[in-house]
Amino acid sequence: MKVAELLERRKANWHELEQLCDVVKKRKPSAVQVSRFATLYRAACADLALADAYQLPPNTVQYLHRLVGQVHNQLYRAKRFAFATWTHVLLVEVPQRIFRDGCVQLVFVLFWAIFLGSAFISASPEIWPDYAEQVLTPEQIQKMQSDFGQPISRKSANAAAQMAGFYIWHNTTIGLKCFAGGLLVIPGLFITVFNAAMLGAVFGFMSRPGIAAGENFFEFVTAHGPFELTAIVLSAGAGLRLGMSWIVTNGMQRSASLHIAAKESMPLMGAAMVLFFLAALIEAFISPSGYIPYSVKISVAVISSGILLFYFLVLGFPRRQQHAV
Repeated sequence: MKVAELLERRKANWHELEQLCDVVKKRKPSAVQVSRFATLYRAACADLALADAYQLPPNTVQYLHRLVGQVHNQLYRAKRFAFATWTHVLLVEVPQRIFRDGCVQLVFVLFWAIFLGSAFISASPEIWPDYAEQVLTPEQIQKMQSDFGQPISRKSANAAAQMAGFYIWHNTTIGLKCFAGGLLVIPGLFITVFNAAMLGAVFGFMSRPGIAAGENFFEFVTAHGPFELTAIVLSAGAGLRLGMSWIVTNGMQRSASLHIAAKESMPLMGAAMVLFFLAALIEAFISPSGYIPYSVKISVAVISSGILLFYFLVLGFPRRQQHAV
């Protein structure tokens, strides 16, 4: 009976908790009210456990079940979508965080330096006659020439939709490989270097004057190239960010350093996934279409590049905070 008497005396707290629940539901509570609300909630959970354990009257147990459930829903309810907040995050915080990320800067310079160098060497056989064959293998070169030996044409819209699903899966797989490799740092850098060298060799080889399939190749890759290549860089940068976090901890425990780096990597992977998705749609519906003129595909590439420059450079460039006088 002592438990019953204790719970009887606590009815006032239950009624106070009900009133605070209404306050939380209808308007934004003060800090004091939130603290009191949490304290009463924990106490009500303990009272419910006692009531269940000592098999008190069913009406008391049911009342406490309902009260605790109602308070729990208020504490852990989903927040309303704040358009202004998310706009600020997507257009201010994310591009600026990506712009100043040292891992992204390193991967960007590494990828494009090797890509352009590999493309130049591959396009100039007089510098390194067998470079393309050593990087790509003769079988891959033969397959590329066979695949792009005929003018580009799309037979049906259904085929485009099917290829869109394949390209989304394929592009995401590439991004995840770059990201996962970065967790071990050296393998991630190796994957980045390998992809850059291989892609550069492909572009360089197909740009040679004597390659008949080169024109069809560039007609296919031009439109979706900016989004796809940028997404590869972001994925590798995100993986490297995580990989460096357990090596350079800045005095923190490795788990804490990894946790912070994971939060910092989320915008990178989020942007990469969006770009991979957009690249897949372009690659499925625009790049292989024989009905869309090459001038339009070039325009898509120019517009895509402009969007990337605006988002990552213009919006991402650090701004000085304005202080009130």
